[in-house]
Amino acid sequence: MSIRVALNHRTSYHYDRPVTLSPQVVRLRPAAHCRTPILSYSLRVVPKQHFINWQQDPHGNFLARLVFPELTRQFEVEVDLVAELTVINPFDFFLDSAATEFPFAYDPRWPRSCAPI
Repeated sequence: MSIRVALNHRTSYHYDRPVTLSPQVVRLRPAAHCRTPILSYSLRVVPKQHFINWQQDPHGNFLARLVFPELTRQFEVEVDLVAELTVINPFDFFLDSAATEFPFAYDPRWPRSCAPI
């Protein structure tokens, strides 16, 4: 049996005069490789007059790049999502036979970045 949770995040800025907003990068969306099932997701941005480009960083995380063409007195980002909390076995992985004893040696064909620090 799983549990569904609804999450709401809201960030709001109010300015005393019209301002120019530089491009904003918002990192408030679950990654595609997330093990928790996301049943629904929505992103709301104020001011309504904006351009949004979805990008992914090298790790597969989603980034929303927001560009605002006009002056504004308010900047607000609101995210609503519903996630399904399921039991995940943290020990559900395979261990290579070469790594069953510690310390172990890396294959010489692998890059140096895999070596112990």
